[in-house]
This record gives sequence, structure tokens and C-alpha cells, in this order.
Amino acid sequence: MSTTPHPLVTRARRLAAEVLAPQAERVDQEGVPTSSIEAVKRSGLLGVSAPVEYGGSAAPAAVARETAEILAGACCSTWFVQTQHHTPVQMLTKAQLPLRERLLGPLAGGQLLSGVAYAQLRAHPRVPVRVTRERGGWRFDGTVPWYTGWGLNDVMLLAGVTEGDEALFAFTEAREQPGLRPSPPMRLAALTASRTVSLELDGLWLPDDAVALRTPYETWAVTDRPRNTNASPAVFGVTASALGLLESYDGDPATKETARALRGRLDEVRQQAYELADHPVPTERVDERLAVKTRSYDLLRAATTAAVVAGGGRSIDLGSPAQRLAREGMFLLVQGQTAEVRTAHLGSLGSPG
Repeated sequence: MSTTPHPLVTRARRLAAEVLAPQAERVDQEGVPTSSIEAVKRSGLLGVSAPVEYGGSAAPAAVARETAEILAGACCSTWFVQTQHHTPVQMLTKAQLPLRERLLGPLAGGQLLSGVAYAQLRAHPRVPVRVTRERGGWRFDGTVPWYTGWGLNDVMLLAGVTEGDEALFAFTEAREQPGLRPSPPMRLAALTASRTVSLELDGLWLPDDAVALRTPYETWAVTDRPRNTNASPAVFGVTASALGLLESYDGDPATKETARALRGRLDEVRQQAYELADHPVPTERVDERLAVKTRSYDLLRAATTAAVVAGGGRSIDLGSPAQRLAREGMFLLVQGQTAEVRTAHLGSLGSPG
């Protein structure tokens, strides 16, 4: 955590306190409103890691992590919608010049919000979305099983695999159009508010100048695989909110003691996780990263469970923040999950002790 608050951290705290946290229970039941997204756009947080010359802040990774913790702890659904945006921004910094000039500034400055539709690449060698050359551009066919922020995003970064076994990423408008049809919004146990749909692709055509990246699949996979071995800042944000709720309960001294013990563990695990995230070689110390990630899950589960237990029967009410945080915690257990992460987590859960 930063010692002197970065201006973006200050803005994130204000956004969380004034907009996100006060309506988190209502958003959880009714959906992320456009007003929340407009507030995120105005905050400057969408350009946290973007180059300064394109209107971003080029903030250190520690600042990006801290702002993510703050937003996730205030309203995990809103955090999840906006977190999709940062991958397209990062990819555009290395994209071909015309596309970069057209999109990076509006994305970094918050005029546009981007979603992502590329998790299906991790199903390889299955190819849920196939890309073929057609009419001087690219045709997309298949199914994107998860797309978050439908109706809130302006553009999306869409990916598929070519016949030459390349990963191809391209931008298009986030709306129904010829060759792209969304499902009805999914009803989920947690984060239904994030407006998640699946996308059916049947001949969606995109021009060459929409392509942000085209690279051999294995080249992309080598850089993608290590990403999800690190603990997510959102896990620490939701854990901290659960502990704050636990500390707010009056009565049983055991509640305060439990919060104190868990907060000490939170500080320790967070520090370990972020030291590993800052390691200069992301493909090294993978076993250690996975071990810390599973410890962060253990802590998340303990903190959200403690908040439910301390709240008693009122925790079961849908208006209770305790049960919302517990469901958000359940979601974070599988968010961005890979086979490697799942195996490590299950091994930890099944081990004695």
C-alpha cells in the first residue's frame, strides 16, 4: 500500500465513499447503473496505467492495485465492470499506430469504456471462437461464454484463434450488430449486477485496422499463463471490507478479537502477494505465487464467513452487506480461474491441517 496517497488513490476513496459503497446493496440487486459508470469515467481511474501522452496517469503498479482494492471493497460489481477496461488500454499501448491514435486517448481519458471477450482463448486447443480471413478483413464465428458490462461498455476487445493457430484481438462496438448477438443477461449467484451475457458470433466482420494484436497462440499464452497465478487486489479489497463490517459490530469481544487476528493476516498475505507480483520475471516462483494466492482465498473465506456469523440472522437478508460480501467472495474464488490455479486451490483445500 502507498504511504503518501497518490491523487488517484484519493479519488478512488472519494468515489467509493460518496458513490459506490452507499448504494452497493441496491446495485447488487438491481444492476450497475450508468450513473456509477459515468462517475468512474470522470474519476480518471480508467487511465491509471495509461501513458501520460494519451491522457493517462502512468501510475505505478502499487497505485493501480490500491485503487482496485478500494473499488472492489466498495462495490465489487462496479469494480468488475471497470476492471475489464485496463487490458484493452495496455494492449493499445503496443498496437499499430492508427488504431492506437483512434482509441487509446478516449479510453485513457474516460470518454470510452471497454469490455473484453477473450477468456475463451484459454480453452485451447478447443476453439470457441474461430477467426478466418475474409474480404480484406476478419470473420468471427463461435461463442463468447462470458462478456461483462453489456449495455455499459462502449467498445469491446474481441479475440479468437485463426486457422494458422494465431491469437487475434480486434476492437468493435459493444452493441448488437450483424454477426454479433448477445444473450439475455445471466442470472448469477454473485455479481448479476455486472450485466454479464454470452455472445453469439455468426459472421461478424472486422477490418484489418480494427486488429490490435495478431500473434502465434503459444506466444500469447506464455505471457497470459502467469497473470492469474498472482493474487487479485479485489480479494484483498473484499476481505478488508468484511473485516471493517466485523469491527463495526458491537457486543461479543470475540468479534473484535477475530477481526484483529484476521487483519494481521491480511497485512501479511497482501505484502507477500504484492512482492511476488513485482518480481521482474513473471514466469518465476510460480509455486510460491499459487501458494500465496490460495492463502488469500482462505483469508477471504474466513473474513466473509466471520461477517456473516457475527451478523447472525440478519446476514441472510438480501439487504445485508455481510451476505453480499460473502457472495462476492465466492465469485472471486473462480474469477479468472485457470486449470493451474484450480488444481493448486483444490490441493490446498484437500490437504490436512
